[in-house]
Amino acid sequence: MKNFELRNIDPEEFEELLLKVEDSFGIKFNEQELALNQTFGELCDQIKNKIQLEKTDDCTTQQAYYKLRKSFVKTLHISSDEINRNTPLKTQLPRPTRRKRTKEIEQELGFHLSLLRPSYFVTGLLAVLLFASFIAVFVNWPIGLTGLVISFLGLWIANRTANELEIKTVGQLATKMTREHYLRSRRNPKTYNENEIEKILIDWLNKDFGIKKSKLTRKAMLN
Repeated sequence: MKNFELRNIDPEEFEELLLKVEDSFGIKFNEQELALNQTFGELCDQIKNKIQLEKTDDCTTQQAYYKLRKSFVKTLHISSDEINRNTPLKTQLPRPTRRKRTKEIEQELGFHLSLLRPSYFVTGLLAVLLFASFIAVFVNWPIGLTGLVISFLGLWIANRTANELEIKTVGQLATKMTREHYLRSRRNPKTYNENEIEKILIDWLNKDFGIKKSKLTRKAMLN
């Protein structure tokens, strides 16, 4: 059977993903390994081999949830009974104090959650302005250049003041933590569950590249 090739993966974007994988699992790829030249199964095995930690069979997502709930209780001064996996984040992080509360939770956890984003309307508007300004550079460069500066400045401000929730529930946030901060989400960061690696990589490729999970078989070629 011919191996399925995941052709919609951009090499540069794949390298960016591997950098995030390095940070999450506390590993380091060498330069030759940062390439789309292997199967998905080989990538999973490679990551497992690089994680030189004690193996356990406990659930990291569950530990991430308890750690997240504890940080909510401490920073928001609420009861643990008010938090469960299905709790909408918007109820605990209301818009007027959302950025402040998110920063407090991140400080308690010890890492960034990347939870907030600008509104799609604002980013869409600025993207249109950026494109129009780029075209205008070839017609009237002073106007085009001014538009480019305004666009980049607007995008920077939009990201600095982002206040829209990227995900909806506490449980989804715990899953995100597990994916992006695997070791830091665990009760004992000197251990890991080998059986979770493949599932986390599938979720990551599905989220970042829109690849259907059913296509991410161990024989799928990453090129």
